[in-house]
Amino acid sequence: MRAAISAENLTVSYDDFLALDNVSIDVASGESFGLVGESGSGKSTLLRAIAGLAPIAGGKIMLDGKTLDARHRDKAFYRRVQMVFQDPYGSLHPRQTVDRLLQEPLAIHGVGDAERRILRALDEVGLGSSFRFRYSHQLSGGQRQRIAIARALIIEPEIMLLDEPTSALDASVQAEVLNLLEQVRRDRKLTYIMVSHDLGVVTHMCERLAVMKSGKVVERLSSGDLVAGRISDAYTKNLMVASKGFVRKVALA
Repeated sequence: MRAAISAENLTVSYDDFLALDNVSIDVASGESFGLVGESGSGKSTLLRAIAGLAPIAGGKIMLDGKTLDARHRDKAFYRRVQMVFQDPYGSLHPRQTVDRLLQEPLAIHGVGDAERRILRALDEVGLGSSFRFRYSHQLSGGQRQRIAIARALIIEPEIMLLDEPTSALDASVQAEVLNLLEQVRRDRKLTYIMVSHDLGVVTHMCERLAVMKSGKVVERLSSGDLVAGRISDAYTKNLMVASKGFVRKVALA
């Protein structure tokens, strides 16, 4: 089966710093794929490179087997691929109402039927029409991230890039947002690439994952293998121990 989205020998550098070093991943249509690693491992850089937000020095990114321009993403790409960022406080314009925030992507992509789409998007993320004319400063962190998810969903993408979508939220809200994302993926048959430093989150949300360290993929494995302790790389084992909230019954070798 051809991958829905993939990276092949991808390299990203900033001056003399190599942020990604020949990274390759393949994500099948409808799959939820995780990227894990400590801060600075390159996982968010990989997501940003796919989205066209990081400078690609080498390698290629393919969407349905077609190579993307290394420096430019057209509107057709963003109609199919949307990104949800880590910080809901920084990703929403403070002077725009929720209604305006949701209308903007529809206007950019020339999508009609705004009234129905806005109401559907708000309902889908569990907020409802009463939030439509509020400003972001009137919302909690969890509500802001739900709006960010609604904004990504409103143009009906096929692939979602999720950069630590719950790490800035209170623990009590994180599970709600993760369950929402899981339900949306099932309902819409979406493909996810999710970045997280928390292995508990990744094993809950993803079928497969790549472990990153210093800009490289050091191990690829299924969530089932991770939970069962079928791990070959020492870094992955250490990451399991350090990952907050990751509970295992099988002792590490």
